[in-house]
Amino acid sequence: MRDRNDVTAGREVPEQRRILAVLVFSQILSGAGLAAGITVGALLAEEMLGSTGLAGVPSALFTAGAALGALGIGQICRRHGRRPGLALGYAVGALGSLGVVVAAAVGSAVLLFLALLVYGAGTSTGLMARYAGADLASPERRGRAVSTVLLATTLGAVIAPNLVTLTGEVAHSWGLPRLAGPFLLAVAAFGAAAVVLAALLRPDPLRLAEKLAAAQEAVAAESPADDAADRPDARPNRREVLIGTTVMVLTQLVMIAIMTMTPVHMQAHGHGTQAAGLVIALHVGAMFLPSPLTGLLVDRLGRRWIAGASGLTLTAAGLLAAVAPPHSVPVLATALVLLGIGWNFGLVSGTALVTDALPPARRASAQGLVDVAIALAGAAGGMSSGLVVVAGGYPTLALAGGVLALAVVPVVAWAARRPAHTDTAPATSHAEPEPK
Repeated sequence: MRDRNDVTAGREVPEQRRILAVLVFSQILSGAGLAAGITVGALLAEEMLGSTGLAGVPSALFTAGAALGALGIGQICRRHGRRPGLALGYAVGALGSLGVVVAAAVGSAVLLFLALLVYGAGTSTGLMARYAGADLASPERRGRAVSTVLLATTLGAVIAPNLVTLTGEVAHSWGLPRLAGPFLLAVAAFGAAAVVLAALLRPDPLRLAEKLAAAQEAVAAESPADDAADRPDARPNRREVLIGTTVMVLTQLVMIAIMTMTPVHMQAHGHGTQAAGLVIALHVGAMFLPSPLTGLLVDRLGRRWIAGASGLTLTAAGLLAAVAPPHSVPVLATALVLLGIGWNFGLVSGTALVTDALPPARRASAQGLVDVAIALAGAAGGMSSGLVVVAGGYPTLALAGGVLALAVVPVVAWAARRPAHTDTAPATSHAEPEPK
């Protein structure tokens, strides 16, 4: 039986440490699966379709699949908990990865497109796991909990792009196209992550968070009327959800668009897959490695300050990529590192804003819808990136992305000046410093 003071004080429960450990382990495994599509998806499509203009289609397809996956996983989590939702999502991702391998083996573009849609569910699961890390975290440590889960993705996601040559040789020895190799790794990585979550993610963090919230409401109901201001609010703060969603949507769109076409741009200027893999590995590392520092800054400085910083960082990344000499791997790598850092700032701060604003009973379905919007933004960025490069070149794409990312700053500034309304009170008592 939990202590009444622990419930009313909203202290972090001891189960949180175990849950984070399981999520970290599964994210290390799934990171390798996530990196497969990022690293060679566009190159595989270009090889099979013979068109640079269609090289952005894989990114669009697996991010569109991620939208469907986020919607489905969100509903499963709402009805049955995080454990079955996340485990099933990774199992579907493994199936999609296998479909990509088969499509490459038989040379079927139609099967490739269908498999990439299914593969997208695995990538959406990797991002939705961050919500499971935040379910039981106290508001004062929520940013760090989200960042811990994101950081765990780094190991597999950084190592996998550098295994392009090795996995390609394995695929070639089996009579498969070399570019199918990373997806062989994804089959094993996503499958292992599904098994780990199904077996070990106990207690279910969302279900326990709901029970604790109900207990806190029951305790608050017994308190004197003058303590009503301290009672938990079961209503979502729609404004904060909108702000967090907007930040994550914009950062996802810009990051996917520029990232997708960077390997194609490099290959068009004489760089091999190993050089492109190194640049993408650095980019993916920058997407996740700063997470501990980002989480600390989000908790200490405030969600909106770091959200604004994400827009500025992505703008710098786009400008640098636009002026980078095509032959210079170091400059391109620097631009992609900044792109990853800006995305990390936006995702951690946006996730904290959304989670703060939602009571446990409303989280899973609403978070699923938020990630649908994020995935659709990624699909739009991936689909348009190849067309923009064909029409105006890679510098035009990078410049347009940088300008679009700058829109995050006025959105955050506008939201900070707009007065809060009593009918949309935050779901938690967390207060953060406001940008001035």
